[in-house]
Amino acid sequence: MMKKLENNIFSKLDAIEKRLDRMEKRLDRMDQKEAIAFKTIQAQMVRIKNGEKLPDDFVLNRRSYNDMSPEKAFNVFQDKDKDFIVIDVSEKEFSSKVEMKEALHIPLEELGLRLREIPNKAASIMVISEDGTRSILACEMLNHHGFYNINNISGGYKFWPANRSQGSGNLRSA
Repeated sequence: MMKKLENNIFSKLDAIEKRLDRMEKRLDRMDQKEAIAFKTIQAQMVRIKNGEKLPDDFVLNRRSYNDMSPEKAFNVFQDKDKDFIVIDVSEKEFSSKVEMKEALHIPLEELGLRLREIPNKAASIMVISEDGTRSILACEMLNHHGFYNINNISGGYKFWPANRSQGSGNLRSA
């Protein structure tokens, strides 16, 4: 009888311990999500403080990156007074009519391994790819790794203004 009672008590303690472990893991995941949300809100507040106009849905939905039209990105790219980093996450084999020599060329598949090549987590970053699909994934990955001033160039090289008007020649250095 005593042995049965001990087994019952130990099995209940074991079940409680397992349940506590699961709860701790859930709390850890919640803490991580909260930390990411807080960093995203901080970054949005800095952007707003610096006069950047963010779409309502960007702030309300705590989006981690901004979608930028190719025209707006091109204007930023051409503005010598703007400080930013361009990351091209296109496939290695991809070649565009317009070459961005000053961009960091890091294929999406290598981005996680080459994050150290990005000089500043707080810098304004514009991400471009062939058609904008890979750059969306790159923006999400960058945000997950602590980059919070990220801009996806919607449509990528496919809709890049200098790509459509071939006469524009070389682009300026960042």
